[in-house]
Amino acid sequence: MQVGSRRCLLNPESGTADHATYVRRRLEARGFAVEETESKAHAVACAREAGRDGVSTLAVCGGDGTVNDVVRGLYDVDALGDVTLAVVPGGTVNLLAGTLGIRDLDHGIEVADTGAVETVDVGVAADQPFVVSAVGGLPANASTAASDELKTRFGTLAFLVSGARETLSFDSLDIRVTAGDQVVFDGSALSVLVGNARKFVEEGGQAAMADGQFDVVVVEEMPPANAVAEAAIHRLLARGTDGVTHLRAETVTIEGTEPVTFSLDGELTRRNRLSLSVLPRALSLRVGAGYDPNPS
Repeated sequence: MQVGSRRCLLNPESGTADHATYVRRRLEARGFAVEETESKAHAVACAREAGRDGVSTLAVCGGDGTVNDVVRGLYDVDALGDVTLAVVPGGTVNLLAGTLGIRDLDHGIEVADTGAVETVDVGVAADQPFVVSAVGGLPANASTAASDELKTRFGTLAFLVSGARETLSFDSLDIRVTAGDQVVFDGSALSVLVGNARKFVEEGGQAAMADGQFDVVVVEEMPPANAVAEAAIHRLLARGTDGVTHLRAETVTIEGTEPVTFSLDGELTRRNRLSLSVLPRALSLRVGAGYDPNPS
């Protein structure tokens, strides 16, 4: 593959697993070489190869997890700033695509070909990059508990269903959260949410992706009857809600007295301490007309 080429990494098993032939035909007609991924590890390896080969535009067809795999591969070979990434939403949940103003599969194919290019921040935690968010506590546990069957039946609501189940047995987090050099929370919490491409208050939505800061929310422990499951956390919190700490920060450190399960765009890690930092404007992305680089 020559330098300056276009390539697409296609996850044939994402979402409803019925899009591979259609996407291949449409993207090949637009000059993309299409390669199907066989596993998460294979997607990471293919992205590393694309970075080394100097691919100019790398389309990713799959969900947010597949996009994360590809970003990890580019990060591994220090190619985040060399490749323009294009997201073709083919997963059950496509949060990044929505943030980028990409409406659906066909629109994603069009944007991959002719969309405008914006540079955005990338978060890094435990030497792993993420673009959308890092979540710890109940939402991460709910993501783990949401089976493929639940996702197929309920889509995004699968996380709410599994979140409600998790609430019944979830132990609160005893954590300390530091932003920069200031302790901003120290106590018992239900979850901690760090957003790069999404915000968690004022009915959720898009965070500013190129401001060099995270959107950070700590949700304190609540009685089971009022516990906030994953979908509610990301969509229904309002600024000033009791028991919610909200701030913006360039660096965040989360420490737990016991290991905490974190989800970095779907990539799970469990640890007592996690430090997160922003790589400002480190990634170029093709975006739709609905993308707002400066959301309110």
